[in-house]
Amino acid sequence: MTVVLRRVNRVLLALIGLALVLVGGAVLAAGFDLSVPSWWPWYGPSDVLLSRADRLRWRDEGWWWPVVIAVLGVIVLLALWWLLAQFRRARLAEILIDTGDGEAATLRGRTLEAVLEADATAQDGVARARVALTGRRTAPRTRMALLLEPYASPGAALTSLSTEALANARTSTGLTALPTEARLRAVKHRARRVT
Repeated sequence: MTVVLRRVNRVLLALIGLALVLVGGAVLAAGFDLSVPSWWPWYGPSDVLLSRADRLRWRDEGWWWPVVIAVLGVIVLLALWWLLAQFRRARLAEILIDTGDGEAATLRGRTLEAVLEADATAQDGVARARVALTGRRTAPRTRMALLLEPYASPGAALTSLSTEALANARTSTGLTALPTEARLRAVKHRARRVT
């Protein structure tokens, strides 16, 4: 999700920036009474954005203003979605742990991620592991990417991940469940020759 969000941000910022530079430059050119293209709506410093004729041209068309309002509404909703997406964290910063005495303790998400990565990497057949905590503070979820050695069995790797690393994490944090999405990939290696 973060890669998609980063790409959308870059494309939107580039397009918005380009449009603002072009429109701003053309308005400045017209304001300083420089030559502008014939299709440009402003010709000089005394020109207005919308003339009276432009404002009243579509008055008799019943579909015009609802369409304009709908398009502007969609643009506002997309802009709000984009703004809110900037504040959404892809990773969980902390986990709330019930201590059993009516109080709660917080555990840094990066700490649990590091422990899970170390436990998963210590398994036989796992070359590297990456972990990201998502979800809510009271109900975390994990996304794991395991890079398996060429000799490793995916089934055995998942079984030991579930019975060792994830079980240890659930026990130490007191969580009843820790839903996990695991993606497995094999290390690229050269084919062995048989002689």
